Amino acid sequence: MKNLLSQSVDFNGQEIKGPLVGANGQPIENLGQLVSRVLSFLLPLAGVILLFVLIWGGYDYMMSQGNPEKVKTAQAKITTGIIGFGLLIFSYLLVRLIAAIFGLQTGII
Repeated sequence: MKNLLSQSVDFNGQEIKGPLVGANGQPIENLGQLVSRVLSFLLPLAGVILLFVLIWGGYDYMMSQGNPEKVKTAQAKITTGIIGFGLLIFSYLLVRLIAAIFGLQTGII
């Protein structure tokens, strides 16, 4: 079967490979492996974004100087960041559960 996702080109006898390779250096062969590769970048990125949102909300909270409207806005930023990250973790665990139920362990992370 020709591997359509791996981006391999033969140029004057020299094989040039694209960036879509798996964690073990083998070419990505299906959509599940591609999703696993993308998730390996997105989940840590979501953690970094959460860190910045929490720092931003904490800074706004400290700088509110007791102003109720600014305190409410800062608390909303912190709450939204935590809820968003919680939803991300929940969806990841749900996908893992569904993959385990249907026996897709090789395709998704």
